[in-house]
Amino acid sequence: MKPNFKFKFGKPKKLSSVLGLALDGSRLDGVVLKRTNGSLQLQQQFSVALTLDPLTAAPDLVGREIRNQLDAAGVRERDCVVGVPLKWVLTAQTELPPLPEADATSLLQMEAERNFHADVATLQIGDSRTPLAGDKKFVLLAGIPSPHLVALEQVLAAAKLKPASFALGVSALQPAAKEKSDGVLALVIGETNVRLQITGGGVVALRALEGAVENEAGRMTLHAGLVSRETRITLGQLPAELRAMVKRIRVFGPRELAQQLADELELKFEPLGFKVELVSAYAPGEFGVTLPAGAPVSAAFSLAARLLTEQKPAFEFLPPKPGFVEQFVTKYSSGPLRTAGAVGALALVLFLGVFGWQQYQLWSLRAQWAKIEAKVGELTTVQDEIRQYRSWYDGTFKNLAVLRQLSLAFPEDGSVTAKNIEVRNGGKVTCAGTARDYTALLAVQAKLRTADGVTGVKLEQIRGKSPMQFVFGFNFNNGGGSEN
Repeated sequence: MKPNFKFKFGKPKKLSSVLGLALDGSRLDGVVLKRTNGSLQLQQQFSVALTLDPLTAAPDLVGREIRNQLDAAGVRERDCVVGVPLKWVLTAQTELPPLPEADATSLLQMEAERNFHADVATLQIGDSRTPLAGDKKFVLLAGIPSPHLVALEQVLAAAKLKPASFALGVSALQPAAKEKSDGVLALVIGETNVRLQITGGGVVALRALEGAVENEAGRMTLHAGLVSRETRITLGQLPAELRAMVKRIRVFGPRELAQQLADELELKFEPLGFKVELVSAYAPGEFGVTLPAGAPVSAAFSLAARLLTEQKPAFEFLPPKPGFVEQFVTKYSSGPLRTAGAVGALALVLFLGVFGWQQYQLWSLRAQWAKIEAKVGELTTVQDEIRQYRSWYDGTFKNLAVLRQLSLAFPEDGSVTAKNIEVRNGGKVTCAGTARDYTALLAVQAKLRTADGVTGVKLEQIRGKSPMQFVFGFNFNNGGGSEN
């Protein structure tokens, strides 16, 4: 099984506000920060004691307890960055010769397999590299058991929180300096231990000094001598080149205990050339933005501030989320399902190709229509008006032409007279009148048949003999337009 080995970190999601959480024993510290116009605003701040252990209790119960605490503090933020306990972390140290990145990654993976007592396939591993003389690098490998991280993710999901990062609070409080010469030994006093970190161009040492703090009946007792002794041992285990770079010791924690530890370290280390500093406030340019007045120096605040200012953590332990393609390949990468998966993938590609081409065609036609739509609308309006008013502007004067042909066909002696003439749409003419005799009527019809534009002359009705009443019809079209 391939380990969850991770040496590079992708760019985190850019957030404008975030909930910073730091888990230390049974204590859960939190702050909600919001970034606006180059400054950070402190929205909420809280510190609570959890009754359930995230690693041993049911995730839904722990998540419900955390959710209740957040609701009581008025926290509605869902995106969070979590400072995982340092006691979860396994570490190993090695040196890396000058190598291409691909070879360096393979070598570090082998070193992790050799140095970690746990199976590296069950660890989420990161590294920090510090330059050494001769283009070599000192590498600190840090790993957390994946079941711990899975349990933490389940707890956060039950608490309706979305993690953006799993990092170390001590590394957020004291980031590694860019220059190796600016080495710092940081000590952070927690609920039951003191966290130790040494930096200088990278993180070179991480330790959780268990038993350095005891809680008796709500009263915290610090064993400063133990911390001093373990600090000296940790420095002595470093290569001489790295040990020489450390010139400062910075102490973080509750004021009274931090002052007690700083006094002890001054007695033991200042004669050796170390400068001991009690940290009670952030430096003005700590995060590159304006900080709220009286900003609390805490792991939760530092984690949230560094995420909002896009400063990558020294170690990122949030398990990577596989994408759709990776899940598909994993599911159909072996056995009989491989062929079925390949066929399905090919069919999907073909379908997407055809669908994509169709969408392109539709987009192209819509673009063409958009260019001519206005002109088509104008032409349609004009055509509708033409249809509506055409009969009023017929230049052929069809009715007058019909009357002219009838007047030319009727005799001047009055032997045939017309009483009613009707011209219908399409040029259908009906004429009713009286005739002295049938011979005179036939003469009128004969003249009409020879007239221009007259067709289909037909006697439709005749009554009486002298005088006789008649009705005949014909079609007239002298080349004029339609009256539709």
